[in-house]
Parts: sequence; structure tokens; C-alpha cells
Amino acid sequence: MSLMITVRMSTERVEKVDALVASGAYATRADLVRAAVDELLRREEEAAIDRAIIEGYTRMPPTEEELRWAEAAARRSVAAEPW
Repeated sequence: MSLMITVRMSTERVEKVDALVASGAYATRADLVRAAVDELLRREEEAAIDRAIIEGYTRMPPTEEELRWAEAAARRSVAAEPW
């Protein structure tokens, strides 16, 4: 199911939206707005995951052994890159 919503925007913002649509970047204003909302929701989901990871490491920090292992793994990964 989909719902229609009404959004007020300044003339300047609508002109910028219309320019993107006219350039072919988006088929319609609605497509642009959907893409913008999808991107915002994606960023918010990623930020929530980041906050959860930080909270977990704050609550239970890595041990010295885990830090040594992580550093060694990072060094091996960098050394394996064909810079």
C-alpha cells in the first residue's frame, strides 16, 4: 500500500528539484523525493548500527589480546594490498 503526502517547499528548492528532473537525473519530482527519503532512511539505519557498535564496545571493551590480534590482521591486510 502507498500513501500520498503533501510537502511544502520553497520556490528555490522546487526549482532545484525541477532542474534535476529536467536534466534526466530523475524521471519525476516524486521519484526524486522517494530517492531522497530512501537515502535519508539508509543513513539513519547506518547511524543506528554505528551507535549500537559503539555502545557495545563501550560496555565491553576489547581485551589487550584482541587488540593485538586486530592490529596484526590489519597489518597483514595492508601488506597484501597491491599499492
